[in-house]
Amino acid sequence: MTEEQPQSEVPDALQQQAWVWLRMLNAGNVKTWEAEGFKRWLQASPAHQAAYRTVRERWALLQPLAGEVLRTDAPAARRHRRNLQGRAQGRRAFLGAAGAALAAVAGVAIVHPPGGLWPAPDEWGADLRTATGERRALTVARSTVTLNTRTSIRQRAGDEQPDGIDLLAGEAAFDLGGDAPFMVAAGPGRTRATAARFEVRYLDGKACVTCIEGSVQVDHPAGTRLLRRLEQTRYDDRSIDVISTVRSAAVSAWRRGELVFDDTPLAEVLADIDRYRPGRIVLMNDGVRDKPVTGSFYIASLERALTQLQHTFGLQARSLPGGLFILS
Repeated sequence: MTEEQPQSEVPDALQQQAWVWLRMLNAGNVKTWEAEGFKRWLQASPAHQAAYRTVRERWALLQPLAGEVLRTDAPAARRHRRNLQGRAQGRRAFLGAAGAALAAVAGVAIVHPPGGLWPAPDEWGADLRTATGERRALTVARSTVTLNTRTSIRQRAGDEQPDGIDLLAGEAAFDLGGDAPFMVAAGPGRTRATAARFEVRYLDGKACVTCIEGSVQVDHPAGTRLLRRLEQTRYDDRSIDVISTVRSAAVSAWRRGELVFDDTPLAEVLADIDRYRPGRIVLMNDGVRDKPVTGSFYIASLERALTQLQHTFGLQARSLPGGLFILS
């Protein structure tokens, strides 16, 4: 008899591979050689079988909420639509109705993973990734880089560009030492500085760069911004904002163990809190999504913060397996 490997012992790399197979089998144009490849992968060892069983069980928990995620999470919906563009329909017959239904939402889970349960494809090339709630400091090119929760980076050196990192997702603070230039690539933007302190946040295709001390240059296809102390700019794939000033109390709040909000829409507040806890928060009440929130919460007490927000806005709360927290 073959002994099954406990789910907790399934290697992360195998689970990542299993999600790739799940997506391929349920959302594309499967070729005979691909199906044979999956069979060989699945039969390679009990660990491979346990990994695939694990991801199917996880998806069984997430599937009921996938449609709601598409409805309420605009970045997930956009990425899902792009993911579906150009796909042939031939595999629908191969999968049958149940497989086709799963395909409609499986792409959301793979390309835009809920709750950080597994890294998104954009983050698979990371050299370093912090876990949920983890904060880590490291030295890169004689500079101190502090990574916030759920942050993925790739170090760069030896090419024609200055030393630095690619910020694939998340948030990081940079305390530069020495006179050598340092560059942070996040999406289409490049942030360059020498002997400065600054922070870069890059989530769902949107970046925010804040200068704490010194000066920072942000280059974007749509323009260049030169930031000085307590100045900030934001950009996405298409444009870069004008420079704005920030309150000193809000700068580096996460490094002090706080989250600070100033007239921030409730949906954005919940998305920020979501990054520091396992699972996912889903807001199902559209009437309060844009309600402003002003205040600060301790990162160590975010469950208390959720309770406060629930009562403040008169919401009903429901907890589901896998750390899913529904507010309606």
